[in-house]
Amino acid sequence: MTRAIETDFFILNCLSEGIYAAIAKPGHGAWSNAGFVDLGEELLVFDSFSTPSAGIELRRHAENITEKKVKYLINSHYHGDHVFGNQAFEDTTIISTSLTKKWFIEKNVIGDLKREIEEMEKYLNNLKIKIEKNQEQVIRDSLVNQFNEMSKVLVDLPRLKLVLPTVVFEEKLIIEGSKRKVELHCLGGGHTPSDTFMYLPEEKIAFMGDLVTENLHLPIYNPDEYRSILKQVKEMDIITLVPGHGNVGNREQLNSLERYISVLINSSLQALENNHSIDSFLLEFTIPKEYTEWRGVNGIKDNLTKIYNFYSLANSTNG
Repeated sequence: MTRAIETDFFILNCLSEGIYAAIAKPGHGAWSNAGFVDLGEELLVFDSFSTPSAGIELRRHAENITEKKVKYLINSHYHGDHVFGNQAFEDTTIISTSLTKKWFIEKNVIGDLKREIEEMEKYLNNLKIKIEKNQEQVIRDSLVNQFNEMSKVLVDLPRLKLVLPTVVFEEKLIIEGSKRKVELHCLGGGHTPSDTFMYLPEEKIAFMGDLVTENLHLPIYNPDEYRSILKQVKEMDIITLVPGHGNVGNREQLNSLERYISVLINSSLQALENNHSIDSFLLEFTIPKEYTEWRGVNGIKDNLTKIYNFYSLANSTNG
């Protein structure tokens, strides 16, 4: 088996000949996972990390290892930790769904640089205060990682250029090379309004973006769609799975996340059925042991609040 390659930003794991997962080193400026695939004559990269520096390093290693030039970059969703490295691939074909591109344009805005730097410094100072005050070790560790990652973004901010996707698709796009093909799928929006994952059918490998993460209270956009997406993904023939955050895994990561979302949904619906206010719901909720060590700056209760409000609004609309 090929040995892992360690860089300043990430660790490269060879999943199969010509297929690599780039697993972010916490707090070093990559923040999320990425990967690349040798299509034969061309090279495809999945996600670009959270800083131009990490994106440049990813491209350099991908092209050196495969001796091919990058032709495609896939953006799984619009969040900065997956797309702020896009400028390293500005001369390639950048692909996303049309909705991801729309949210990218609307949400990822860099205004006056001086003001952006001041706002970032203020945010980091507030994080420092939260770290000092927080007594929960898991939350504290998550805040420290957030501080370290955002500090790396701040360093790169003066040269950060937002580079948009140039090709859009809706539900499915197949890219065929002389060596292999990849499938891009968007089954809706669970983590964001539009979440793309990449599937390699011959190798049974999936790069999931933030649709799947390891032991992380990732933000949830639409719980119903999220659970539906995971059920559909579970029907696919997948052996190896690359999460958006965390280590390379397998189908158990899918099962774990599906259980997690089901717990949140069922608990929220039960609270609404019993006419519990959001405050009493959060106060009475006992975190299942399986999730007590999961990371995330807002913990499980932020997702509980979102999902409770999601169904509360749906009930009032339907009622």
